[in-house]
Amino acid sequence: MTTADVITLRFEGPAPEVALSKDIIRRGLLVAPVLIAIAAVIWGADGAWSSAYAIAIVLLNFALAAALIAGAAKISIGLMMGATLFGYLIRLGLIFLAVWFVKGAGWISLPALGSAIIVTHLGLLFWEMKYVALSLSQPGLKTDVPQIDRNATN
Repeated sequence: MTTADVITLRFEGPAPEVALSKDIIRRGLLVAPVLIAIAAVIWGADGAWSSAYAIAIVLLNFALAAALIAGAAKISIGLMMGATLFGYLIRLGLIFLAVWFVKGAGWISLPALGSAIIVTHLGLLFWEMKYVALSLSQPGLKTDVPQIDRNATN
């Protein structure tokens, strides 16, 4: 197989990044009320609205990342690599624009917004690490299927 063949090869089958993204979004929706309540206690009503806005930005960011990678992988590996790199840069730009457009709004608390974006991103990623299968044979979320230890002696 030549390098050109590898770059134009496409992935068939389920996309583990979509399953991971859905799982992260589900967890984000579970903790959103707690994060919003904490922001409300610290920054008041503006903090609560800012935190809710930040959580929406983060969850949309995860969904967009999965959609870009999964869609590009079905076309070619080369496009998937480009979508991963440039998609990251585009999504950073979209987060910047989402913050920039509301920075002067009366209902926004920038410290609450920034804190919620950072805490939500990192918190959900660290939480998800517990549930990810770190195996190339079964990428994605861990399953209940026991793995075969090929190095075990009988």
